[in-house]
Amino acid sequence: MPTVHWPIIRRCLSRPKRIFTIDDNRQYRGIDVVGGMLHIAGLLDGVCGTETVGVLLPTGGGFGACALAAWWLGKTVVPLNYLLKKEELQYVINDCGTDTILTAGPMLTHLGYEPQVKNLIALDKAGLKGVPTPTWPRAKREDDLAVLLYTSGTSGNPKGVMLTHANLRSNIEQISAWVDFSPGDRILGVLPQFHSFGMTVLTLLPLTFGIKTVYSARFVPSKILRLIRDHHPTIMIAIPSMYNALLTLKDMSREDFASLRYVVSGGEPLPEAVFNAYRERFGVTINEGYGLTETSPVSNWCRPQEWRPRSVGMPLPKIDQRIIDPNTGQIVRRGAEGEVQMRGPNIMKGYFNLPKETAAAFTEDGYFRTGDIGRFDADGHLAITGRLKEMLIIGGENVFPREIEEVLDQHESVHASGVIGVTDPMRGEQPLAFIELKEGAAFDERALLNWCRARLAGYKVPREIRNLEKLPRNPTGKIMRRELKKIVAVPVAP
Repeated sequence: MPTVHWPIIRRCLSRPKRIFTIDDNRQYRGIDVVGGMLHIAGLLDGVCGTETVGVLLPTGGGFGACALAAWWLGKTVVPLNYLLKKEELQYVINDCGTDTILTAGPMLTHLGYEPQVKNLIALDKAGLKGVPTPTWPRAKREDDLAVLLYTSGTSGNPKGVMLTHANLRSNIEQISAWVDFSPGDRILGVLPQFHSFGMTVLTLLPLTFGIKTVYSARFVPSKILRLIRDHHPTIMIAIPSMYNALLTLKDMSREDFASLRYVVSGGEPLPEAVFNAYRERFGVTINEGYGLTETSPVSNWCRPQEWRPRSVGMPLPKIDQRIIDPNTGQIVRRGAEGEVQMRGPNIMKGYFNLPKETAAAFTEDGYFRTGDIGRFDADGHLAITGRLKEMLIIGGENVFPREIEEVLDQHESVHASGVIGVTDPMRGEQPLAFIELKEGAAFDERALLNWCRARLAGYKVPREIRNLEKLPRNPTGKIMRRELKKIVAVPVAP
């Protein structure tokens, strides 16, 4: 299996005048991608003395050229999350051990500070014109590290997920074997490239197959609609909060979605209210996919012709998945819930410099423990129902926050919700709900509780519902339940 960069380089050289990417600043033809790679490799070769190279850039065509340059020199790419707090970002920089970061002046202006590193290269000021400084490519093997992607756990510092060239190449090939992509497709890239989804599916995959990708550095609903109307994408991949935000646009119509043949949601379960709104207003069926940073990331994808409620699809080729009872360690029957475990060529090598965490992430027979709770239906479609660590035990019954959130999200006043468990002396735990209201809606806790009582078993009804102006979200828009736990300063009212 080749390393991840050589198929991209060959594709770009075979179509030197073809436009591969469009971002907020410019277009990149095949020759521009390769030329940018060689220019950046020349810059790095003179100063970078570490095995890792940090990339701190807004979403756009520059990320691909930077990654290719690092791989050309045999180095490991570390996509840096510019939405982290200053201390968190510096921790990642220090942990990966890099001495060089590729960035841009506007990015540093946006941050408001300069990260502490030996070499901070602002590409917009580097004069990348003329003939590139010649550099010789370094030989790399498929099991060498390609990227370190830092992911935050439920607590503690971010962990570096080690993905090899073989991991990334395998996932690209798995996706292409599962989904019918072609060079005639056009992808709308709205996910950040420091995110595994944005890196693999919206950057490396289209570059590998010559698919034009249109990027937006910031997710602004009106801007995304304009890009859809200007470029008529055939593929849109986003997270639930983005689809929800687009619903606020009053002038979005069915015609705007006419060119799209794949409308895919990932990152977290898609709320039923959002799914229904797209079907009713636009005649669009959003299909879900599933994966984690540790799986490069895509492991499941529900294809349009196979859609069914709550399905994230069947496993991609060469992925072996099973559902395990977390209490007994035994494989459960079809239809029963348990922890999703998997193995395949796309599964990470491990966590960077964390041997204990790496060992704990895998079973003795080599399956990766996802920490997600799910179930298979009779046809082998996977549904994700919750997180193992977020499962509530109420009076001996297992309850997942997502089930309660789905009910709250369907109320006409609720924009989004988050549910956590709080200690209860009689029942072990009780659900506590937080909501974010739609614009102009009024908060009526009694009405919301009655709404839940009419749709949930009694023990699943929240003991209390609190209204927040904004729910805490991570950089990709996912609601962070662990942050909700931090703001519970008082116990649930008796």
